[in-house]
Amino acid sequence: MTPSRSTVRVTPRGEIPTEIAGLVDRIEFEMRAVGIWGQVAPDTEQLGSALPFCVDTLRFEQWLQWVFLPRMRGLMRNHQPLPTTSAIAPMAQECLAHLGPRTTSLLIMIERFDLRIRIRGLGLH
Repeated sequence: MTPSRSTVRVTPRGEIPTEIAGLVDRIEFEMRAVGIWGQVAPDTEQLGSALPFCVDTLRFEQWLQWVFLPRMRGLMRNHQPLPTTSAIAPMAQECLAHLGPRTTSLLIMIERFDLRIRIRGLGLH
């Protein structure tokens, strides 16, 4: 995997959950492998949507790349609290269905992310 420049590294004290940081990187890797990693960022207005997943201005994969991944990396890099719940897998399954089985690994990584966040949110990590 070729990590992006914004890849988060885990500190020696383990303040950033290793598995979650790895899943964020893996989601990027799988998006690139499937060919849905964009080269041009959406404009500020598109990124500023108040609706979940920016459904009114972005495709789901754009939201993953330009909103979700940077937000998660920023939280981890700045040692901010991670969400206590996540349910992006159902939206991913719906929005990426047209791409067929080539998204299987990506969907698995998103499901694992949701699960790890929920487990941490319940204090079971």
